[in-house]
Amino acid sequence: MAGIVSVSHADLAQRRKKLRRQRQMKIIQAIWRTFAISGLASGLLWVAIQPIWVLNAPKQIVVKSGNRVLPEGSIQSLLRLSYPQSLWRIQPSAIADSLKQQPTIAQATVRRRLFPPGLIIEIQQRVPVAVAQSSKARNTNTAKKQVSAGLVDASGVWMPLEKYKLVNPNAKLPSLKVIGLPEQYRQYWSQLYPTLSQSSVKVTEIDCQDPTNLILKTELGNVYLGAPSPKLPQQIKILAQMRQLSAKINPSQIEYIDLKNPESPLVHVNQNNRKVNSLNP
Repeated sequence: MAGIVSVSHADLAQRRKKLRRQRQMKIIQAIWRTFAISGLASGLLWVAIQPIWVLNAPKQIVVKSGNRVLPEGSIQSLLRLSYPQSLWRIQPSAIADSLKQQPTIAQATVRRRLFPPGLIIEIQQRVPVAVAQSSKARNTNTAKKQVSAGLVDASGVWMPLEKYKLVNPNAKLPSLKVIGLPEQYRQYWSQLYPTLSQSSVKVTEIDCQDPTNLILKTELGNVYLGAPSPKLPQQIKILAQMRQLSAKINPSQIEYIDLKNPESPLVHVNQNNRKVNSLNP
């Protein structure tokens, strides 16, 4: 029994010694790991604060729209950045959000570029489908009007013409024209434009100034649609059926086509300065 007890005590002592060595190794490893991480972090911080990681001019920023790289002048018009500025203090998400607030930009992504230091910005521009002209009275005491020109996309978003041209100086403007305040037609534009764009009758102008009577300038003459309503697709369909109208009536005699009631379309003609209701298509 004494031999067994003696061996057990020796074994326990050896195990305790081994555990102490393991604990010491773990402590040493933890210390070295702490020094290594601290050193790496300090090194990265030192590298980050070096003058090389600084935006000094717009030429360090690349802005892409599709496959096209925008010129430096366009970059300055889009971004409101001060120079010089640390690349690490710039918040790409904040820049992307500010770009998406601009009426000509639908989407934007921004990321840092390390070699060479700079920013890469990709934007998706809104595609204009019509030239928009809005008229506003300068004051209630005069008949003078202030006319502002812009563009409108398929969803009805209005864009200042000068801002669009800054980014797209050589872009061809749409042939379609819309007249009226954007808030007058924005609520139904997403229905109106697709319907007109698919029509076989060419429409060159949409007058939305009178909320009770939407007026189209077409190859057949002026067309009165009345107040915008769910009947719009039916009205445009009836208009397409009237394409042969010029074979029956001299276009110069047509004052306007009345499609307010698409089930009973009328053609108003001038005869000796008198308006005469005419035929159905």
